[in-house]
Amino acid sequence: MKLLKQLKLPDDIKKLSYNDLKKLASETRQLIIDVCAKNGGHIAPSLGVVELTLSLLKNFDPLHDRIIWDVGHQSYAYKILTDRLDKFHTLRQFKGISGFNKPSESPYDAFGVGHTSTSVSAALGIRMADEIIGEKRKIVAIIGDGALTAGLAFEGLNNLGHLDKDTIVILNDNEMSISKNVGAISSYLSRVMTGEFYTHFRKDVQHLLEHAPLGDKLLKMAKKFEEGVKGFFTPGILFEELGLKYIGPIDGHDLKELDKAIYNAKIQDGPTLIHIITKKGKGFKPAEENPEKFHGVSSFDIKTGKPIKFKSKTFTEVFGDTLLELAKQYDNIVAITAAMKPGTGLNKFAEVFPKRFFDVGIAEQHAVTFAAGLAIGGCKPYVAIYSTFLQRAYDQIIHDVALQDLPVVFCIDRAGLVGADGPTHHGSFDISYLRTVPNLHIMLPKDDFELIEMLKISYELNKPIAIRYPRGNIKAYDLPKTPVTLYEPEIINDSGEILIISAGHIFEEVFEAYKNLINKIPAALINLRFIKPLNYEKIVKIAKNKKMIITVEENSIKGGVGDEIISILIENNIYPDKFIKLGIPDKFIEHGPIIELRKLIGLDAKSIEEKIISEWEKID
Repeated sequence: MKLLKQLKLPDDIKKLSYNDLKKLASETRQLIIDVCAKNGGHIAPSLGVVELTLSLLKNFDPLHDRIIWDVGHQSYAYKILTDRLDKFHTLRQFKGISGFNKPSESPYDAFGVGHTSTSVSAALGIRMADEIIGEKRKIVAIIGDGALTAGLAFEGLNNLGHLDKDTIVILNDNEMSISKNVGAISSYLSRVMTGEFYTHFRKDVQHLLEHAPLGDKLLKMAKKFEEGVKGFFTPGILFEELGLKYIGPIDGHDLKELDKAIYNAKIQDGPTLIHIITKKGKGFKPAEENPEKFHGVSSFDIKTGKPIKFKSKTFTEVFGDTLLELAKQYDNIVAITAAMKPGTGLNKFAEVFPKRFFDVGIAEQHAVTFAAGLAIGGCKPYVAIYSTFLQRAYDQIIHDVALQDLPVVFCIDRAGLVGADGPTHHGSFDISYLRTVPNLHIMLPKDDFELIEMLKISYELNKPIAIRYPRGNIKAYDLPKTPVTLYEPEIINDSGEILIISAGHIFEEVFEAYKNLINKIPAALINLRFIKPLNYEKIVKIAKNKKMIITVEENSIKGGVGDEIISILIENNIYPDKFIKLGIPDKFIEHGPIIELRKLIGLDAKSIEEKIISEWEKID
């Protein structure tokens, strides 16, 4: 980090030679590798855009101009090279810097982003605001790393082309978005046709033809000729047809070529797209060889690239293994994911049943409606999507699946708190946003046994189903395994004056609290298992004579399990002396280890125990 530490960042980047910029790129990459090996993170995407980041900071003023990163996990180098070098070792740590762009963290972050495909729409909005208030600056949107598979990206590009506003879009093509480079002729031609001489020449010809007889027809002919030439040699005709001037493909690791392309883009009047080709994971061999695996990782050994694993299985692994076994029994089972095959545990399924596995890209809306079509055709679709990403497809869940009462199974991974990825990725809302949907059945396994049994039940049940489970390892309990029966809660104990109702995987904290409580307070415990439909009769029967009732869920307390239980009690004229809802409070929760976050919001075992004792003493 010799050069990194010497510089006043980001200003000194503009003064460096290309040789020094290469040294700075190497040091930046090594720092990203070192920190991600310890903290985990999105290493491969960020390693691929180090040169691009340097070129952007060399050509723009990031505090005046607006640089908007799509999918914030591409911006680790940007964090280092702006104002967070000294804090970068805290990346994704509790009270440390975020793994994503966050304006409240730094004035260099122009737009908050954790999800994908938002940069073009945000950039256009900022550009139009500048026009309205009279601000003069350059707006740059960086999109890529698969983000161009989402509909929102094309909606933004279409509107940008229609409004014809001076905005630069940089497409980072690391073979996760669109096709490979089509050759040197393409790069040379697009560079010439957006260069300073050609740009002025085009304007002069346009002016001449506009004032000539039959000028409109001649102008259209000239435009068609130019489009034809570029369309024959370059992959940029799609963007040209959307109304963006196309530059590329450019080697995204060649700083001189990047500078030329950015300069050419800056002299254009309207929207311009620079298409760069990068190597995802560049500079770290394991990530270069397996960029999908190193897209987002936990801590790993730098020498081997192998993750530092925990011994017990994760919910994700159990889901993937179980679905594979079910698919061997039933040949109509299909699996769908949205650009998250490893993350959702479907790698093995895809290898064994390639014709029954579908990765639709970052397109959750399409994934859900596609699944509805498969169900109409007689298949049994299992749609594996993270809780936070399923939010994008809420309309499709309602109208295309639930309204038609189709047997689509939503396997909702990363439910609850997810840790280091923070508020953009916490699965805080799925119970709340799904509980209101008619026809939908919602299952909440606490462990691997229940997840396996619920997946088996899901195949037999000809209804829309959501199965919710968390990120992370599975906890074992010193409890007998009671059969999982549809709609039936698991009754751990029904006696006592206090009733604790646990929903799903948060049982690991609830059970620890319960074991400490039973020698102090007469407490009953229910593991809910199913939230919709809920077994009203059983809940009412157990709750009827309780003085205090506590619900615990790792979901927002707004509209979650607690609200459902309250409504049941009121409908049945049951009014305990005290009703307590424990869950994720009505605010966005920061990033950090899950155990620290649970302590922060009172969802760890000790906090649950102390809360129950404190409230019970008020009654007693």
